Amino acid sequence: MKKLNLLALAFVIGIASLFATTSNGILDIPVKQIRDQVVDLFKTPGFDVEKDYNLNIIFTFNSEGAIVVHSVYSKDKNKIDKDVINYVHKTLDNKMIQTPGELNRAFSLPLRIVKN
Repeated sequence: MKKLNLLALAFVIGIASLFATTSNGILDIPVKQIRDQVVDLFKTPGFDVEKDYNLNIIFTFNSEGAIVVHSVYSKDKNKIDKDVINYVHKTLDNKMIQTPGELNRAFSLPLRIVKN
């Protein structure tokens, strides 16, 4: 009887771990794919960049799969020029990529803009 109980317990634990590892319908898209497609959207800016910027961009995807930019910030002590912020928003905001990410999942993208 003890062996039967032990076998039943092992079966229940095995089934529970199986359900715990399934993704529940969440897309498992590699972040590198998303990063490469987002970086491809950036071309040379149409203005003079006076200094180098190391930016971090936080964005999500909406229900249509378009990019929604939430913040653009820099860990450097340099203040970010408004033209650079507008360039990032204009380049990314409401743009579609081939493989959009999960709905409402925040992505962080480091971006370096070098002076002309």
